[in-house]
Amino acid sequence: MALLNRLAGRVALPARAPSPLPEKIAVLLEESRWLILIVVASFLALALWGYNPDDPGWSHAVYTTSLHNPAGRSGAWLADLMLYVFGLSAWWWVVLLLVFVWWGYRRLEHQRPTDRRPLYIALAGFLVLIVASSGLETLRFYTLKAATPIGPGGMIGIELAAFAVRNLGYTGATLALFAMLALGWSIFTGISWISAAEGLGALFEGALLAVRGVFERWQDRRIGREVAREREAVVEVEKKRGETHEPILIERREPVIAAPPLPPKVEKRIDRERQAPLFPEAVSGGMLPPLHLLEPAALHSERVSPETLEYNSRLIERKLADFGVQVTVTAAYPGPVITRYEFEPAIGVKGAQILNLAKDLARSLSLVSVRVVETIPGKSSMALELPNPKRQMVRLLEIIASKEYHDMNSPLTMTLGKDIGGQPIVVDLAKMPHLLVAGTTGSGKSVGINAMILSLL
Repeated sequence: MALLNRLAGRVALPARAPSPLPEKIAVLLEESRWLILIVVASFLALALWGYNPDDPGWSHAVYTTSLHNPAGRSGAWLADLMLYVFGLSAWWWVVLLLVFVWWGYRRLEHQRPTDRRPLYIALAGFLVLIVASSGLETLRFYTLKAATPIGPGGMIGIELAAFAVRNLGYTGATLALFAMLALGWSIFTGISWISAAEGLGALFEGALLAVRGVFERWQDRRIGREVAREREAVVEVEKKRGETHEPILIERREPVIAAPPLPPKVEKRIDRERQAPLFPEAVSGGMLPPLHLLEPAALHSERVSPETLEYNSRLIERKLADFGVQVTVTAAYPGPVITRYEFEPAIGVKGAQILNLAKDLARSLSLVSVRVVETIPGKSSMALELPNPKRQMVRLLEIIASKEYHDMNSPLTMTLGKDIGGQPIVVDLAKMPHLLVAGTTGSGKSVGINAMILSLL
């Protein structure tokens, strides 16, 4: 109620024009207008609350003899349209209608606003608020099991979240949408964030001063008790000064003199200067160079977060559904360069259909290319391989220090790097005398061959 009072007091409504009708009839007509708004707000809330995907709606056609929505067929269509466009953020429209009703009540009570902010400014702030709310709903509540036509956030939230993530990243998009939400709320309600921050600061300062006062009083009491104990100790010492004690006899012992140590023998032969070893530990008897000569891998390598994996999984399902292909992503395996998303196609979906959509899917995901894996050994699923935004550096030390490398008994053990899942690849050159190394200019062929030679050494 206090918030509605604040909203109503910060929007300048147009002045009431003189009516040619009698005053009583004009007041009744004015009240009827706001009563209609109450009915519309209640009807919209009832339709959104009673939404059921099995009812006929704007986004799909369903033949049924019974309706689940308490608002009837019109309510089912209206709820489906609102949830399709805005997601669960469609409830902001109910808030807007209730604010309109409260504005009308204050107008009937002849309560004028405290500022002159036009109504269209508040409506512009409301539009920014609901759009940002839809985007955040898609970005942060994509796992919400809510009955909506196309998922949390609706069409506006899905498109806005995809655009923001593509240009700002997951964290940057979240911060930008939060800023939009705060801006829209401030414009819609007329509440200044600076004033709110000052109020919170004053509240925090008061709490801090109260805690400080309690601590100072406790400190004063503690110091007082320590001073009292010191005074009592001084009195006890003064009382004991007059007491006499028996003398203590100290037995004298003869000191024992130890023999002086013998001086060390000085060798007449002086060793020749020797060359310092090249390595910390002397390499003799065919010992291998230590592993610490190699550059270690980064302690904190950037990996794909679980939130990004979940978001990309749902995005792949939606984009393939737009092309008429229904799939369910079952697993995601992030690697140093690419991430593999395994999925189960629906019944009747052929692998060639998904393979032909590779370029269209890459364009819809804003990627240069994607790779479709038709068959996975030991599984009945397919996979999509998407490039990571940032590649991880694979160090030779990681492969040589791995268990796979040490389990190889061949003297021709050679490292090739890591697979798409980040597991080391170690082979026996004696079993594969022919090895093809291919790649474009500057892709790292020479570096790879040098690493293979070092692994043999």
